[in-house]
Amino acid sequence: MMDHWEIFDVYKALLAVAAGIILGLEREMKDKVAGLKTITIICLGAALFGILSYRIGGENNPTQIAAYVVSGVGFIGAGAIFKDGFSISGLTTAGIIWLAAAVGLSIGFGEFYLAATFMAGTLIIIFITPFINKIFRSKKVTRQLHLVIARENIEIKTDIFSALHNEGVIAEEKKITLKDDKLEILLEIVLSEDKIKWLLDYLLSIKSIYSFSF
Repeated sequence: MMDHWEIFDVYKALLAVAAGIILGLEREMKDKVAGLKTITIICLGAALFGILSYRIGGENNPTQIAAYVVSGVGFIGAGAIFKDGFSISGLTTAGIIWLAAAVGLSIGFGEFYLAATFMAGTLIIIFITPFINKIFRSKKVTRQLHLVIARENIEIKTDIFSALHNEGVIAEEKKITLKDDKLEILLEIVLSEDKIKWLLDYLLSIKSIYSFSF
């Protein structure tokens, strides 16, 4: 098929750039790993794949080029997700990357109103979520409690679990490490905010604990 230049494709490219800038600007302002440049390029690239798929396959039979964008962009999104202990960050950025590819494909296929609708919905969710979180803020917090005790004082662990349970604190043992005759115990605890001071005072009262952090 002979390659030819169409002004309509230029409009699609410009719209894809604009959409990428709008979606990427919010991530850039929050200094995320994938910012304006990355998301704009993803949106523009997805639009190009959409145009190629539409051109090669025709209006009634687009090729599978566009379908591979969905799986391919997943690898890019996975690179934006980081796991630190029990906390995970970057899921929203990965979602924005995924949406940017979908918006780019929509623009590539000429579905401008569809792309604009889902972009608007995404932006509404992004900007109103902080206000919703303030209204329905959870009174529970999840922390990682790291304890260091002497090997011979292993029985303290049972006492600590009992004290936490009696105060309504949910505790789950994640890891125990023996190093230089010292036991390092890692717990994941879920407690109410008003119990944080109690936990601090309780741990300070146990003299056989070498150190702790949460």
